[in-house]
Formats: sequence, C-alpha cells, structure tokens
Amino acid sequence: MFRRIFLATVAAVALSGPVLAEATMGDDGLHKTGWMHDTFRDLREDLDEANAEGKRLAIIIEQRGCIYCTKMHEEVYPTPEIDALLNDEFFFVQINMFGDVEVTDFDGEVLTEKEAVQKWGLMFTPTILFFPEEVTEELPANRVAVAYVPGALSKGMFFNMLTWVLEHGYDTDENFQKYHARILTEGGGLYGSDG
Repeated sequence: MFRRIFLATVAAVALSGPVLAEATMGDDGLHKTGWMHDTFRDLREDLDEANAEGKRLAIIIEQRGCIYCTKMHEEVYPTPEIDALLNDEFFFVQINMFGDVEVTDFDGEVLTEKEAVQKWGLMFTPTILFFPEEVTEELPANRVAVAYVPGALSKGMFFNMLTWVLEHGYDTDENFQKYHARILTEGGGLYGSDG
C-alpha cells in the first residue's frame, strides 16, 4: 500500500520537473546534502528528533576520497524517486569514518567518530545503518540497526532498500534479497532490471 501511494506521489513530483540540489564538498572532504542533518551526534536524541519529524533515523558513514561515496552522491542519491525518499522519509546523520567529532552511542558510550566506527566493526564506505522507531535496550548502534548497506548499490536496489525499511520488511519472513527479487519479478520496479 505504502509503495503504491508513494510511487504515485513521486511520479507527480517527477513530472513537475524538480531541480535536485547537488551535493557539495565539505571542509572535511565529505559530501554534504540537504537531506543530511547536522546534529550533536547523540543517537538517542537523533532518534527522538527523527521521530518528532515522522522520519526514520539512518547513519551514513563516509570518508574523504571514497570513490563509492562519490558514485552514490552523483549517480544514485539525486535520482528523483530516491531524493524524495531521502528528504521526506529519512533523517540522515553523517559520520566521518576517520573523524574526531564526539558521538554518543545508543548504549551511552561517548566516542570519537572513528572510535565509534571501529566499535561497530564497520570497514567500508559508504555504509548506512537504519534504525527502528524505538530503541529500548542500551546496546551499540550496530546491534540495534534493523538493516545496513555496506557499500554502493544500484539505483533500483537502493530504492528498494529504502522502501523495504519503510515498510518494516525486516519484521517479516521476507528478507531484503527476496523482497528485491520479488519487486523486480512483479513489475521490474522503478528501474527495470537494475538490480
């Protein structure tokens, strides 16, 4: 149901010819976009703020010089349907894989960005962690995430991942890979055979 309503809305927006904002390069060498939120990186506060806006919290981990980050920012995120989801449905907080800004994890531990990334066992950029609307246990971010994307994806696969998270696909017996294959089989998704 969500998917049909969303696709109709996106089609109307796309037909109206929106001009998408391009990512700019920050002083830290990371891409900056309008859908990223500059916060104090206290993940519980970020979750509360995301919920207050009716959005899903996600963390995007990137690093200076990352060619796959550049690929996503230039080729995938600006796609009208994806850009609409990123702006309207998600609350993204950027983490610099080698940064020194403090992050307060869901378990209360305060670490630098690079220490948090190491604690979470993340090694690739871009990596995106998606979170549930409620985090009741005091666990680190990597343990409460409902899904993650380790690296670059195609437009179709990334759109389907965003949709799967919004539809709470992680609460069903249909894992993301099966969901993505089903969407492609049923109607080709928004991008045909783009897997």
